[in-house]
Amino acid sequence: MQCLGFFFLQETYAPKLLEWKRNKLRKETSNEELHTEFDNPDRTLATTIKIAMRRPFKLLITQPIVQVLACYMAYLYGLMYLMLSTFPSLWVTRYGMTIGIGSLNFISMGMGFFLGTQITAPLNDALYRRLKKRNNGIGKPEFRIPIMIPASLLVPIGLFWYGWSAQAQVHWIMPNIGAAIFCAGVIVGFQCIQTYLVDSYTRYAASAIAAATVLRSLAGFGFPLFAPAMYDELDFGWGNSVLGFIALALGVPAPFMLWKFGEKLRSSSKFAAG
Repeated sequence: MQCLGFFFLQETYAPKLLEWKRNKLRKETSNEELHTEFDNPDRTLATTIKIAMRRPFKLLITQPIVQVLACYMAYLYGLMYLMLSTFPSLWVTRYGMTIGIGSLNFISMGMGFFLGTQITAPLNDALYRRLKKRNNGIGKPEFRIPIMIPASLLVPIGLFWYGWSAQAQVHWIMPNIGAAIFCAGVIVGFQCIQTYLVDSYTRYAASAIAAATVLRSLAGFGFPLFAPAMYDELDFGWGNSVLGFIALALGVPAPFMLWKFGEKLRSSSKFAAG
């Protein structure tokens, strides 16, 4: 993917595009005094790397939007890894499958991620264009939020479905359906959060995404550590239900809070767009 992206993805970063335009004009006009607003002759490579390494943590500490979305994304990411860690024991110990056959159940998670991505991306863009048109052609990051509402519901629904069908040991297709629903909700939430951060922080989008990645990576590491003890105590039904209730409490209010207060929070930030 990196190789394909290097050759086929279009550059969209404004400072880089202006740098190319500047270099082209300098060559055409022989005028070395042409500059862009992003030029800084005193900045060295070491300084650039230092700023780039420090900015994600600065955003994570100072930006309420980044903090809220990073926490929610971390929870989703942790749940995903928790489910990944419980899959082997479910199919081998509860359903008596061999490791080879039991591994095929991961296809359901892949299907959930695939369908969630392919359905949501065009819907999200279409809804954004429609809301932008209603707003006199002015786009806002908040126009990425509405799709988060079904995502915030799919995650707990998938957890409840997966957990109780696994505990009841009904036909193997039922936990797989729950896992697919859950994974679809996770990837839809990821898409909405990341596009919101990109639209909100434009020039500093990579740093905003990196800030969210810090927390989500810690959650991905930490959640599987307590999974065995939790499921031993609560089993799949109540174990996933507890996680589902937390997902409801975190996920459902988030879109409405962002829709109402997102623009106000962005307006008070020196990093956010506008």
